[in-house]
Amino acid sequence: MSNASGDDYRPAGFQVGRVLGFPLRLTSSWVFLALFIVLFYSDILGDTLGLHGAVRYLAGMGFVAGLLLSVLLHELGHALTARRFGVGVRGITLDLLGGYTEFDQDSPRPGVELATALAGPGVSAVLGIGCTIAAITLPEGTIGDKIAAQLAVANLIVAVYNALPGWPLDGGRALRAAVWAVNGDRDRGLKVAGWSGRVVAVLTGAASVALFLQGWYDSVFSLLIGAWIAFTIWRGATTAVLTAKVRARYPMVDPVQLARPIFSVPSGTSLAEALRRAEEAGVTQAALGVTDPDGRLIALVVPAAAAAVPDQRRPWVTVETLARGIDAVATIPASARGADVIKLLRGDPDRPYLVMAGDDVVGVVTIMDVVRVLDPEQNRR
Repeated sequence: MSNASGDDYRPAGFQVGRVLGFPLRLTSSWVFLALFIVLFYSDILGDTLGLHGAVRYLAGMGFVAGLLLSVLLHELGHALTARRFGVGVRGITLDLLGGYTEFDQDSPRPGVELATALAGPGVSAVLGIGCTIAAITLPEGTIGDKIAAQLAVANLIVAVYNALPGWPLDGGRALRAAVWAVNGDRDRGLKVAGWSGRVVAVLTGAASVALFLQGWYDSVFSLLIGAWIAFTIWRGATTAVLTAKVRARYPMVDPVQLARPIFSVPSGTSLAEALRRAEEAGVTQAALGVTDPDGRLIALVVPAAAAAVPDQRRPWVTVETLARGIDAVATIPASARGADVIKLLRGDPDRPYLVMAGDDVVGVVTIMDVVRVLDPEQNRR
């Protein structure tokens, strides 16, 4: 699988090196899975071929190494294709469910999205065919024959399953690209792929239960793995649907429209007096500013700090003691819109940002002002 990541990207797992210039990471879940496969597969292969002692575990380790290489090559298919089209790659991570590739931006065109998405399953299909040929060619009943056969099955399953048209699978990204190409709306494509991913998740869970009941799964653990895969896909698909809904509201994020006016009082004014003046002026929702003796804006009162002052102390607390100096207040250009505004917002939800039209202050906006636009439910909570 593969996915794009935003500016808040935080790599998972621990880095073990670089492959073709791409950082390679392993998560603790992959280590757990590798140990489990070594133990589980060693017993199966040992019983089948009559292996004993350390040879069993060496065979299991050989199979794990083949899986690791297969997953890595799958992800390199995504990464190298992305690099070919100028899309940056932050790294490749191998985890419990295989792996994923982190990109530093979305694909610029539907065709690039489609090619990048299908490159991984394409590599797995080629590996599956290659391992099948190897299994046929190698002497029957040998360790190499059995490992090649198992790797052939594993890679072909990955190729087919990952190509299913549901987010977050590679086929889901391909579906998003197709919808995007048809109607020109990337986010509509993401929403369709997300809903399709939910269908894939339900079918995966149902198939796991059916295989268990019919005896194809020989342990409850296999059923739990299937259920975990279904849950992971459902979670990723649901995130995609919600993300698409939020992005559809991006055009409504206009800092000029969202900005609250600044009601300024001179330095030395008590908080109680400042609030009284604001109420008298009918601007109780305005941001409180602090001016110097020349009337210049020098600070903004932090709402959370003001709200924390008990009523009985407000006549004795001056506004500048609750304020942040204007030079320390981040700014947002009045011309910014949508995603550009969101990229500038960081940290405390109550942190004020000055909306600036050139050198003129338009007003103040906070992260929560934007959240209320992107999530209308916030207004009802």
